[in-house]
Amino acid sequence: MVRTADVFRKKSGIDVRTEHQAEHIDLSEGLVSGHTREGKRFELPFDRLLIATGADPIVPARPGFDLPGVMVVKTLDDAQAIKERITSHPVKRALILGMGYIAMEMAEALRERGIEVAMAKPRARLLPWLPEELAQRVGEELAAHQVALHTVFSVDHIEERGNHLAAVSASGDRLEADLVVVAIGVTPNSRLARDAGLALGPADAIAVDRQMRTSDDRIYAAGDCADAFHVVTGERVWIPLALRANRAGWAVADHLCGREVSLQGVVGSAVFKVFDLEVARTGLTAAEASEAGFDAATVTIKASSKAHSMPGASPILVHMVGDRRSGRLLGAQMVGREGAAHRINTAAVALHAAMTVAQFSESDLAYAPPFGPTWDPLLVGANQLIKAMK
Repeated sequence: MVRTADVFRKKSGIDVRTEHQAEHIDLSEGLVSGHTREGKRFELPFDRLLIATGADPIVPARPGFDLPGVMVVKTLDDAQAIKERITSHPVKRALILGMGYIAMEMAEALRERGIEVAMAKPRARLLPWLPEELAQRVGEELAAHQVALHTVFSVDHIEERGNHLAAVSASGDRLEADLVVVAIGVTPNSRLARDAGLALGPADAIAVDRQMRTSDDRIYAAGDCADAFHVVTGERVWIPLALRANRAGWAVADHLCGREVSLQGVVGSAVFKVFDLEVARTGLTAAEASEAGFDAATVTIKASSKAHSMPGASPILVHMVGDRRSGRLLGAQMVGREGAAHRINTAAVALHAAMTVAQFSESDLAYAPPFGPTWDPLLVGANQLIKAMK
């Protein structure tokens, strides 16, 4: 926890009201109303309003998903609840529903505690936004740490038998566990905005302009509840990630203090760790590029994370996407034991600058044997992508 409520109250003079549930926004009266934890009704007037309600974990409305041993992981309280469940109940086997960022990190955290881990998802691909060769490398890393993967497994319901749980598919297949972690994604918490009549964007996130204003210019929205503009396509997207949420909050504060700020948008840069592996992405995948109307060309290369003569050098896989018509760089994905997490930022900056692949290939990147080969893996990928785009 970065800061307590009392710090806001005493240091900054902000009237922080915890345990107040906002339930309704009255646009005509300029009022927010709701109830306190004790059930007392409150009304708060506003001249300007910021909605920063975040996102909620997705929990299927199916039998058994409300059982005590079925848990989500989104907030600090969720994490604490999982820890308490593990310490208060004999948890030898855990089943994670989902195979995204949070699911992968939970798999590692549970294995660190000596718990058997299985993961399940309805679709066939492990990480559908990763090219097959890169996704296969992630699968190998999970297998090396004894994480069982069950793709094409759609949970119909969850059963409880004594202290044990079972996720059951429509065909009757069962996955047994002592703990089930639901990590199938999040959805924007936009109900207050929707009910007030504010416009919504992709995935029903609150639609905002580049100044974070909603369809009512008195009201702003920031964080995981709001959408953004994609730098590469120019279209609205909903990509709930921490940097955008923080930056959007600062932008709203600037506006409320009289300073005009316009945010360029996002390229969807993200990275996560799977045991000893770094998995990173920025920009568009080949499928996303084609869907956006680009003539997508791709290349996948295998390089070394540092000079081959250096101890600890390991393979790094780089996949890059470019547009044949404009020559523009559109996206990149990387997987490796080292170097992927920070190298992806180089590609992200190139996307913000709308660089072509040829321009990117001539970037003067730093070189020293302990940190990379003379030709950085991204430059190798760019040089190969130029050939694929011809």
